[in-house]
Amino acid sequence: MRKILIFSLTVCLLISVSCSDDDLVKVNTGGQTSATYYKTVSEIQTAVTGVYAVLQGNNLGGREYFFVHDLRSDEFATGGGQLEAHRARLLNGQHAPNNGVFGSVWTGAYDLIMRANAVITLAPLAELLDSESDLRDRLVAEAKFLRAWEYYQLYTLWGDVPLYTTFGTKLDDAQPRTPVAEVVAQILEDCGDAIAELPNSYSGADLGRVTAIAARTLRAKVYMFQGDYTSALADLNAVISYGESTFGNPLMDEYFDNYTEEAEFNKESIWEVCYSTTGGYNWSGDGDGTGGQESWMRPQEYSAVGWRNLIPSDKLLAEFEANDPRIHDNFYFTGDYYAGADSLVLTAEIQNGNTSMFNGVEQKISWKKWSLMYKLDPTGYRDNNGNNHRIFRFADVYLLRAECLNETGGSSAAILADLNMSRNRASTSMPEYPTTAYPCGNQAQILAAIQHERMVELAGEQYRNIDILRWRKNGKLASEPISYFSAKFALLPIPEGEINTNEKINQVDQNPGY
Repeated sequence: MRKILIFSLTVCLLISVSCSDDDLVKVNTGGQTSATYYKTVSEIQTAVTGVYAVLQGNNLGGREYFFVHDLRSDEFATGGGQLEAHRARLLNGQHAPNNGVFGSVWTGAYDLIMRANAVITLAPLAELLDSESDLRDRLVAEAKFLRAWEYYQLYTLWGDVPLYTTFGTKLDDAQPRTPVAEVVAQILEDCGDAIAELPNSYSGADLGRVTAIAARTLRAKVYMFQGDYTSALADLNAVISYGESTFGNPLMDEYFDNYTEEAEFNKESIWEVCYSTTGGYNWSGDGDGTGGQESWMRPQEYSAVGWRNLIPSDKLLAEFEANDPRIHDNFYFTGDYYAGADSLVLTAEIQNGNTSMFNGVEQKISWKKWSLMYKLDPTGYRDNNGNNHRIFRFADVYLLRAECLNETGGSSAAILADLNMSRNRASTSMPEYPTTAYPCGNQAQILAAIQHERMVELAGEQYRNIDILRWRKNGKLASEPISYFSAKFALLPIPEGEINTNEKINQVDQNPGY
């Protein structure tokens, strides 16, 4: 899997059309159909690669996944007038059912689910040698995890969503909105199957495939979103036990290693989406590989020397404590050196757009995390960004466990030990909690410290939006962090395209307020 996730996979869906049977060629003698494919392990493996391909594509990880989360969090501000209007509207709380950002994510999620369902439904029917069955079962489990991941995204963003668990082949297979409880039950079932079948780790060309550890991490996140901290704690304990037994301390000594191309698949990384510089970015919603291998656009979208469409919010900048070195791993400040040289200085003139206010000084500050500027001068447009996107990492898991322990009556010593893991890494070395600003004398104070630490440790990594959603849902916010928030913004509107094309979803089924 390592850097080689994209193969073009075409599955022909045969949909009957009302016209004379005599006018139709009923059999495609030159191509594959769902009835003729999924017969060998090689075909099944290619089909699963096609599922990962959607994850990389423009509609999801390649571009719109990070936008839909970042534009709804309080970590980001507009970089300037160059930010596209439909993205600016989402950032400013002007949500509408025809907004293409979340419409693309919805489409990408269901494209992935369709491909995953094809594997889950059809691969078990293949007549294989006994020696091939274990690989087939593992591949099906990978598809189940990926389906679970997308349903986690869908229900946390939209609430009730159509639930598909089999491979649909006709328009009548369209589904209405399914209650969240049923969607969550399916996610938990898929995660359980993935945990049972998948290995804890891979090596070589299989790096990048999902693992049982990733499935436990996902299941813990679902439990936490539902407010079930006891069940989440069991999974988080298992993940951390694996990490500590395998690596001792599973956090990287160098915080910035989590964002460099050279340190991909490091010990802190639980799951990452793989990208390659070969061929550049192909702008394909499906990630079908038609333009070469897949890159992703976040380094270009946010980079100081690039489009700089989004910049850190003043609120996020102010969240960092004095002398926290992570602020300089997250952001470039005007005057910083870049490209690994002391001759290239980041000036205000080469940074597109708006300024920030930090410590009373107005200046241009840009995202550094995942930018390739740490090692090269991008000189404007650069679409061959191959730095893998880390989705789950152990620092997140320790902070999640601290939160679960805090909610379930865990000891203060155990909570603080987890909470201080990220501060104690060699390159960070921040004073341990409790501190003057975060005293940790009771449950509420500990939660405030956890929320602070998550914001600075995981800045810009697409955690914050879902954190806010689950804290709001479970009554864990001391104050509302989103300036424009009202009840309607708890969920996104069902995309206009879904209402127009799915005969089982009408305007009356739209989320309240839209």
